[in-house]
Amino acid sequence: MDLNIDLGELDAEPAALFDIATTANVACGGHAGGGALLRRALERARDAGVSVAAHPSYPDRAGFGRSSRFSDPSATKRSVEEQCLLLRDEAELLGIEVGSVKPHGALYHDAASDPAYATALLDAAITALPSLRNLVGPPGSVLERLAHARGLGYLREGFADRRYDEAGQLVPRSSPGALITDPLACAEQAVALGEGGRFDTLCLHGDTPGAVEIGRAVREALERAGLLPGAVRR
Repeated sequence: MDLNIDLGELDAEPAALFDIATTANVACGGHAGGGALLRRALERARDAGVSVAAHPSYPDRAGFGRSSRFSDPSATKRSVEEQCLLLRDEAELLGIEVGSVKPHGALYHDAASDPAYATALLDAAITALPSLRNLVGPPGSVLERLAHARGLGYLREGFADRRYDEAGQLVPRSSPGALITDPLACAEQAVALGEGGRFDTLCLHGDTPGAVEIGRAVREALERAGLLPGAVRR
């Protein structure tokens, strides 16, 4: 099991989150981050000894990358390639290899369900990241099928701080209670998801209120359950 956290998004992002994660998904400037924030996130990841994944999105800073089909597949491909190249170049200066990609927000969901957006994401990531090994996304998605067809690994992702419905699907962010902010509840959900066998990696969001307290509770619970040792390194 792997514990990934979306990072490099906020000016006031706690450095402690990098000691909690096993993988840092570093925002590449599409929805947030870039520039000094990107460099700081990479330095913190290096110092903490955690793996780095590219975290590209639609180029939608005003909407934090949460507008579905914000750009057409062709424009999306160009933007994602530019974002991943930016991250790769900065990472190389620090001796960091970027071996995986986790799309952000609406692009995550569009690439999971629409072959055109999945192909755009894959084409961009493969071009920009020669060391690419894994894509990250929901289980049973279009992206999973197409990633395997390209010879790439695919890490099925669950969320410790997002609520699931009775069918096992994520509750939309727009619904009341979609975000879980109680550390104990997040820890309990993380262990349940980890033990269920459906997921390879679990996510926490660095911009969730109380993210450090949530992260510490989740990591400790996963370690106690014996789920974190042997985490997937990217």
